[in-house]
Amino acid sequence: MTYENLDRELVNALLGDGRASLRSLGEDLDVSVTTVSNHLSDLEDEGIINGYTPKVDYDKLGYDVTAIIQLKVEGSSLPAVTEDLKEHKQMISVYEVTGDYDIIAVGKFTDTDGMNAHIKELLTDPDIRESNTSVVLNAASEHEQFDLDLKE
Repeated sequence: MTYENLDRELVNALLGDGRASLRSLGEDLDVSVTTVSNHLSDLEDEGIINGYTPKVDYDKLGYDVTAIIQLKVEGSSLPAVTEDLKEHKQMISVYEVTGDYDIIAVGKFTDTDGMNAHIKELLTDPDIRESNTSVVLNAASEHEQFDLDLKE
């Protein structure tokens, strides 16, 4: 196995179990604990792995309203509006995009009243020219990650 593949195998193993011990990773990948530790440190230092977090099912915690919010923003205000959206705890994703809109944000809410209040608060920003909100009816796939292909 090449070192590049070892890094990819390590990432794939962590995608399967982010709480795996160095020892179990070493056993699964057939390398020493020291090798796993060194490669893991390198992946963290390079920013490839940015932490270890649980997968939370927000629906089960009462955040079962998901909204896709599209915004048109005054050109020079794009960075400020994006930063403001990122600071709202219920916005789980914020993207600057090409196309008809400048920003797409995804938010999780406990009910439509909370969603409505949040959107109305957003629209008080004079730099937001237009908005379009869609409510998700069914999340067929959400927060999925994928295994990395191995190099030959």
